Amino acid sequence: MNRNRTTALTDLVCNMEVNSDDICLDYQGKHYVFCSNQCLERFQSNPHLYIGYPGSEAPKHAGKEIIKTRTLKLAEPLPQEVADRVVDYLKNMMGTHYVEINEDRIDITYDFLQATESQIEAAIINAGAILNDNWPEKLKRILVHYTEDTEAVTLEAKPPLRRGHHH
Repeated sequence: MNRNRTTALTDLVCNMEVNSDDICLDYQGKHYVFCSNQCLERFQSNPHLYIGYPGSEAPKHAGKEIIKTRTLKLAEPLPQEVADRVVDYLKNMMGTHYVEINEDRIDITYDFLQATESQIEAAIINAGAILNDNWPEKLKRILVHYTEDTEAVTLEAKPPLRRGHHH
């Protein structure tokens, strides 16, 4: 089913080639396609991490990774089998480099250009869905929230300062 391969576009978040328009967004007059909802959400959170502004290159275009390490606290330790499944689930998520669960801590290292903390948190809760019916709710309750730092905001490309005002 090779329908006109000229439509191959690149997902700006993960650089994968995308051949369908199923997940897309029009932003500032341009059309962008994404390989997954994760990439679409990531773009929507901080679009200028990926597209920059005229005269100001986006960090993603500069070939950067923004590696972050976070520790999430749990109100109680997870049973080993649950911890193993959560780790597997997170490791399969785009952008995660390292995941380990020790007692009541989840240590995770990830590329902030590909995943946000809220996406990781959602993935942990979704991992509960593969365990049994009451796990997603339970994981929601025992996951102690933590805050995203301002690194994204400081790294996002800024519009160049304009000199002089013309009215």
